[in-house]
Amino acid sequence: MPYYEHVFIARQDLSNAQAEGLVEHFSTVLADNGGNVVESEYWGVKTMAYKINKNRKGHYAFLRTDSPSAAVQEMERLMRLHDDVMRVMTVKVDAHDEGPSIQMQKRDERDRRDRNR
Repeated sequence: MPYYEHVFIARQDLSNAQAEGLVEHFSTVLADNGGNVVESEYWGVKTMAYKINKNRKGHYAFLRTDSPSAAVQEMERLMRLHDDVMRVMTVKVDAHDEGPSIQMQKRDERDRRDRNR
């Protein structure tokens, strides 16, 4: 099956638990359609470069999946219809990278630098 990476932004007024619940919800949508979520990461609330739907910030989440294209299309369709999801981006990749994503690596480096100070 093809490999995909998905990033989506949810509204800023959701709680962290609700945002992580969206990740679980869309993971089950993929699983119901024959897909598999290899890894999921919740990146937290981040400031965006420009306003989207009058929001300056949003909850970012990242999914690595191994799914057929029909499952990905269904998940994207449901994400676009969901009121809490503002943006979705899906990229087809040749293989998944091992370890955490670049975004999580940056956070780990910041944490290490702050502890050393």
